[in-house]
Amino acid sequence: MGGILMLIVFGGVMYFMTSKQKKQVKEHQEKLNSIQPGDKVVTIGGLHGVVADAKTSETGKTVLLDCEGIFLEFERSAIKTIVPGAGLTTEESPVEAEVTEVSEIIETPTEEVVTEVENVIEASQDETKA
Repeated sequence: MGGILMLIVFGGVMYFMTSKQKKQVKEHQEKLNSIQPGDKVVTIGGLHGVVADAKTSETGKTVLLDCEGIFLEFERSAIKTIVPGAGLTTEESPVEAEVTEVSEIIETPTEEVVTEVENVIEASQDETKA
């Protein structure tokens, strides 16, 4: 009698654990299907990035991640964590934002860069005179 009771309790615990796990898998799959550009994600390999594009094609569902200006394509199943809308703060695409940022840096050199260039020029002129 005690063995049957233990078997029933063990079966109930196993059922509870598997149903909880199935619920978590279903919720994660729903999150993966709702990925939008601008969501900040972490892959199962630990790579942090911002979703630049979410594609669905005949070959599968993929996401294009912007990882500090480097664009990488992953299967959606490689995404571990999703933070909706946390990545992009502007309306423009990640590529346009990067180009704008780089062009601003090029157009307005800092005083430190100008001073360094002047020092290098003076040093090279001193070497040619000597």
